[in-house]
Amino acid sequence: MKNKEIELLAPAGSHEALAAAIHAGCNAVYFGVEQLNMRARSSINFTLEDLKEISRRCQEHQVRTYLTLNTVLYDHDIRLMKTIIDQAKESGITAIIASDHAAMQYCKSIGMPLHISTQCNVTNMETVEFYAAFADVMVLSRELSLRQVADIAREIERREVKGPSGELIRLEVFAHGALCMAVSGKCYLSLHSNNASANRGACIQNCRKEYIVTSKEDGVEFEIDNEYIMSAKDLCTIGFLDKVLEAGVSVLKIEGRGRSADYVDTVIGCYREAIDAIQAGTYTREKVVQWTEQLATVYNRGFWDGYYLGRTMGEWNDSYGSKATEKKLYLGRGVKYFKKIQVGEFRMESHVLKKGDRILLTSPQIGVLKTEVDEIHVDGGPVETVRKGDTFSIKVEEKVGPSTKLYKIVPA
Repeated sequence: MKNKEIELLAPAGSHEALAAAIHAGCNAVYFGVEQLNMRARSSINFTLEDLKEISRRCQEHQVRTYLTLNTVLYDHDIRLMKTIIDQAKESGITAIIASDHAAMQYCKSIGMPLHISTQCNVTNMETVEFYAAFADVMVLSRELSLRQVADIAREIERREVKGPSGELIRLEVFAHGALCMAVSGKCYLSLHSNNASANRGACIQNCRKEYIVTSKEDGVEFEIDNEYIMSAKDLCTIGFLDKVLEAGVSVLKIEGRGRSADYVDTVIGCYREAIDAIQAGTYTREKVVQWTEQLATVYNRGFWDGYYLGRTMGEWNDSYGSKATEKKLYLGRGVKYFKKIQVGEFRMESHVLKKGDRILLTSPQIGVLKTEVDEIHVDGGPVETVRKGDTFSIKVEEKVGPSTKLYKIVPA
């Protein structure tokens, strides 16, 4: 365990989330551009023009970059697919994550490193050997148990299965975040109901809604009570992360390209600490409790272990939306920053801020910063409270500007 590098892979659905992931200690980030990715609808995707800047920022911090191009591709998508991959290679992006054979073949033809998406539903050793002609990393099916993952990992070593780079195939699994009710995300509900294909990145999340069942025979209706029977709770492996790593996994993927920067900051921070603790021999139940409490403060639908420990059915929600123990209230934006005295000036746009309140700052530059308000100044003098319309100053360690958003953290 100590000699093996474990790559913590973070979601980046915005510039703020990208900065948060880097600062929280990820080893790599994954993100989408344009429309050929599985979060085309639900996240703020980057553009082709952003690729060089993303690559530059990540290389500065020795963070690898993976571009998701993992939707089903039609003939009219091929030209755009090739343009995206060409631009990614030119910009220094580390690898492409793909599921369509057309994208795989094109990556191979131009020497662009490739990862096999979970959409390919890799569940056995022969499939790993097949895709080894194209990729160095395989994202395994989400429905596998840890025993099955370990069997595949052992066989890769025994057979010495190598990818295009000449290195042994690495295995990637999901460690935390939303799980789809469908096998490896192959769902057609959204396509049937709204002509919006989940496999084209346009899922409208039918599974997260309440439903009424109607009898065809006599028209009697029943509301399905207590459980959202298609809406799985969120995966959380931090309580048995040592067992996940022992199975031979090399890459831990955190789901959440549609989530906020503070979600990325909290989740990546917890899993970074957990990985380091496992490798240092200091991973304890007490720490697991603390990490789980922290993870519960940001967006979640409740937690379960996924299929890793042998479950054959999902664990379903009993309510709609997030069960986070904390929430953030938008207060306003930054105006300017006084670097010498480390003070930021803000304009209040809503709610009330008082001394002692916990706050969160987010911007494309700083990612996420959480702190407590010790002093508030208006027109050079101290005050206890500021309200909508006030311009005020507080002590902050990071640069503040018009792109900086200010939130207050309160119990949910």
